[in-house]
Amino acid sequence: MSESKRYQGIIERYRDRLPVTPATQIISLAEGNTPLLRLENIERKIGHAVELYAKVEGQNPTGSFKDRGMTMAVTQAVMDGSEAIICASTGNTSASAAAYAARAGIRAFVLIPDGKIALGKLAQAMIEGAYVIQIKGNFDEGMQLVKKVASGSPLTIVNSINPYRLQGQKTAAFEIIDTLGRAPDIHGIPVGNAGNISAYWTGYSEYAGVSPATASCSFCTDACPYSEIPKVQARPRMFGYQAAGAAPFVLGEMIDDPDTVATAIRIGRPQSWDLAWAAVHESGGALASLTDEEIIQAQRMLADTEGVFCEPASAISVGGILRDVENGNIPEGSLIACTLTGHGLKDPDTAINQSGGRVIEIPAELDAVKRTIFDNL
Repeated sequence: MSESKRYQGIIERYRDRLPVTPATQIISLAEGNTPLLRLENIERKIGHAVELYAKVEGQNPTGSFKDRGMTMAVTQAVMDGSEAIICASTGNTSASAAAYAARAGIRAFVLIPDGKIALGKLAQAMIEGAYVIQIKGNFDEGMQLVKKVASGSPLTIVNSINPYRLQGQKTAAFEIIDTLGRAPDIHGIPVGNAGNISAYWTGYSEYAGVSPATASCSFCTDACPYSEIPKVQARPRMFGYQAAGAAPFVLGEMIDDPDTVATAIRIGRPQSWDLAWAAVHESGGALASLTDEEIIQAQRMLADTEGVFCEPASAISVGGILRDVENGNIPEGSLIACTLTGHGLKDPDTAINQSGGRVIEIPAELDAVKRTIFDNL
């Protein structure tokens, strides 16, 4: 296959909108280009006239949206001559950092909180060759340590305080507009460290008033399918959702001991605090929290209604949006996009624990199989 026809990732697709040059050595795993799935079954189930889509970021190479930012952060680290990258992580960042460091041929050091990381994510970082350092503390303490260690060293921090991370992550907003032909009215998104809500708002803002056809789609060899799409005139209202046990934005202040089943957003001191507030305020959006029970219910609904298996932190975006639709905070007729940040296999234990009783043990006999099947039809 020629290079012009092979999809090569978000930097090649949106090169004209990213801080790269023709000389940039791109470090990519062909991230991005993830599905925007209409949640038709859920639409029918809730009985409200809204058009609901999910941006399924679990389809990225390491199973989360972090790959969008990591391709840019590691690409720049290599250009800057860094010897290694470092991050604090609740899981997904460490998995992504390890993968892109391996791709680039550099080292990755990741600090993870003691006993607070899903095994699916830890396994990725370990098998991809990262130096995994588990601290007796939480993510926020790990983040402070990373900043101190990296200061004045040949290490590049690849958490969302790295501005190149947000540059990569903004491309998800580009993709949504390219697919829909317009910006959604509402965008629902999980909020943990708060880099992603900031990045999406940046992406929507940059695309406002600009035809999607002007984006650099170098993998497109035929006439651009977006050439007749009208210019984007609007930006969505950004609705951010936090777990009740880790909701500093909702409380209006940082917290020291966050706790939630949604490990990916178990963060009490977000690094993108000011940027996230700006995104919500400028968009006329809102911030709210959901209980762990509500989060798990949303995860289960997505799985058994739409066949979409996402991790708990991802499901909070859909759970929050559905609650706001039901409460009348979102008007009928709205076009809504929700970000599902990571794949459900990132945290298999949580999924199994809430699915108790679904494994039926029977003898290896035909009659037993038939009886079990027909009893449950």
